[in-house]
Amino acid sequence: MTVSRQEFEDAIAAYWGAKDAQRELSAIKDAVGAGTAGSVRGGKHFDTIAALLAKFFIDAGYPPADIRINKTHRLELPGYYRPQKQWDVVVAHGTTLVAAFELKALGGPSFGNNYNNRIEEALGSAVDLQRAALTELYPGEKPWLGYFFIMEDHPKSRTPIRIADGALPVHEIWHGTSYQDRFGIFCERLMAEKLYDSVCYITSAPADPTPGEPVSSLDWRHFAAAVNARISYLADLGIPATETLPLP
Repeated sequence: MTVSRQEFEDAIAAYWGAKDAQRELSAIKDAVGAGTAGSVRGGKHFDTIAALLAKFFIDAGYPPADIRINKTHRLELPGYYRPQKQWDVVVAHGTTLVAAFELKALGGPSFGNNYNNRIEEALGSAVDLQRAALTELYPGEKPWLGYFFIMEDHPKSRTPIRIADGALPVHEIWHGTSYQDRFGIFCERLMAEKLYDSVCYITSAPADPTPGEPVSSLDWRHFAAAVNARISYLADLGIPATETLPLP
């Protein structure tokens, strides 16, 4: 069993506060399990998306105590360039960081205000944790990182942005690009450089929350497949550990 496309689209609709999602969002939260469903981050836009990601691991048999989607669950992970960093969804079993997810968005009308911040956050989080892993701060299996990003679909995010005159010319790939284009390039490069193990990049809007997927390799289908592949890989290694009943 895995997370369905319909559950994904319902969660995106809920991000915008939609009241007419085809399924009750409480059903998604309930699927996370008794250990987490009652303490989803109240009032936060990403609550249902965090619960949706948690459902992958609940369905795979992970104990609810392994899955953290709330600040009270201790979302902090050790870093190398700083002591800790708080991630948005953390799944840890024993000494293995099964998965850590960053959930971010960029909305209008002034997209330029936070564009660079989002780039720097994503880079810093991945580099910091990966470097910490090299110093054996993650003694279990190699950590797995996921990045989920929503760009508001808006005329200003679709309009090409002028390149400012600088001390040196920028690469030609950036010319004639919108914020939507630029973030697609950025996310592709996150994957190419192996900074994240999977990235989901979508566009959506309050009036029409149906997710757009401008880069096919970064769509929900690929993202979900990568999460399931991580779960299958660890399952072959006996993670999560299950009790072995004695023979009669």
